[in-house]
Amino acid sequence: MFQVYLAENDTHLNHLLSLYLQKEGWTITSFLSGEKAYKYIDRCPHMWITDSWLPCVDGYQILQEVKEKYPKIPVILISERNSTTDRVIGLEMGCDDYLSKPFLPKELVIRAKKILERAYEHAETSKRMMVYHIPPYKIDEISRLVYTDADTGIINLTSKEFDLLLLLAKNPLRTFSRDQILKYIWNDEHFGSDRSVDDLVRRIRKKVDLLRIESVYGYGYRLLSNP
Repeated sequence: MFQVYLAENDTHLNHLLSLYLQKEGWTITSFLSGEKAYKYIDRCPHMWITDSWLPCVDGYQILQEVKEKYPKIPVILISERNSTTDRVIGLEMGCDDYLSKPFLPKELVIRAKKILERAYEHAETSKRMMVYHIPPYKIDEISRLVYTDADTGIINLTSKEFDLLLLLAKNPLRTFSRDQILKYIWNDEHFGSDRSVDDLVRRIRKKVDLLRIESVYGYGYRLLSNP
């Protein structure tokens, strides 16, 4: 299942495009502001679709950041302006396609589908690569499920518990500070103490008790490789 991030500040169009994209069986996360969308770039969806003229942080900034950090992630740029100059700028910056408003939602879906198929033609291989095996657990990034080698059932984690576990699983032996974890999990929307991280780790340890999540005194946490 592909994960697509959509940044469009027109509420009606955002909702309409989300519905069309969801009909393809894709998981859609939509944003009404570029500023909010920008904070999610490191979540690495399979594709970005962004309006070029977003307030505060525009689509060109999102495009530039995505392509600098994750050049293989496709980006479709949409714009109010049917301008050859804007199209050329977008393509020069690395966007994979450009659509001028107004357009039919179905046209966007068709273009997105072709780009995704081209970018992820080895989908099964990609899917297998997105399952992180840390004995005795398997962490599936696409389905967002955690289960054991013995396949004795799914381990139920909350969304934030899974996000933190996945972050650690993707970066074994790397130490993350509490501040880094707060920004990654809560996206600057957390107003409490950094002890929320400690509580999150405590709950994860209880549910996946055979994982070795090590505390680094006065700093944060890291995941050790299991023998």
